[in-house]
Amino acid sequence: MHDEVRAGPIVLACVSGFLAGQIIAALLVALVVSLTHFTGGLASLTKLGSPPWWSNGLSLMGLWIGFGLAIVYARKSGNLKDWPGQWRFYPRDVLYIVLGVALQGLVGLAYRPFHLRNLNRPVHHLFGSAHGPTFLLLAVMTSLGAPIIEEWFFRGVLFRALQSGFKVRWARSSTWAAVLVSASLFGAAHGEPLQFAGLAFLGVVVAIVTDRTKRLIPSMLTHASFNAVAMVSLILQRSSH
Repeated sequence: MHDEVRAGPIVLACVSGFLAGQIIAALLVALVVSLTHFTGGLASLTKLGSPPWWSNGLSLMGLWIGFGLAIVYARKSGNLKDWPGQWRFYPRDVLYIVLGVALQGLVGLAYRPFHLRNLNRPVHHLFGSAHGPTFLLLAVMTSLGAPIIEEWFFRGVLFRALQSGFKVRWARSSTWAAVLVSASLFGAAHGEPLQFAGLAFLGVVVAIVTDRTKRLIPSMLTHASFNAVAMVSLILQRSSH
């Protein structure tokens, strides 16, 4: 019994970690605003269409701290053990980079008929005021840092906890229930209604990849290349102006 995954407490820890991350992010930003005497204060910052790069960077860091706390809880107190070879890389894993690019292309095609003007708003909001070294820093954080932390949190912890918990009631469909719920939470966590469908679709695919491979590297590579395509698209748009 002591080796059983504590699914309920882990899911609760994930929700708490997400909320804690939001609070930590807000506190970090507020601290820098106070220390730098930012013009107009925090109220002015929240109204900007393109916040300073440090605001976006600190927001990501704060959120990741919350995710990290949930991951630590799951491993230490939730009895969620790492898969053998969870972090092992195989040469064939480069194919998952192709998968991420293909998924971004499919999402783009699916959205195209709707002619949504604000579809790229999150990317422009994140990188809007960043140039040179600061752009590079945010690019590394979103194309490398985010996939590592988010895949560990959403697939390596939340998905596995949900899968374990659902087995109690729906043994045969526990995996699919966990895939759909974790993917929906992944999409909703980004707080972008227009992007929800595309992000949830990505969440479904990477959850299936994680379940099939019993490793996190494949889903991380898929997620990273998915994000990288959006970043490259932004770079191309900037260079064309």
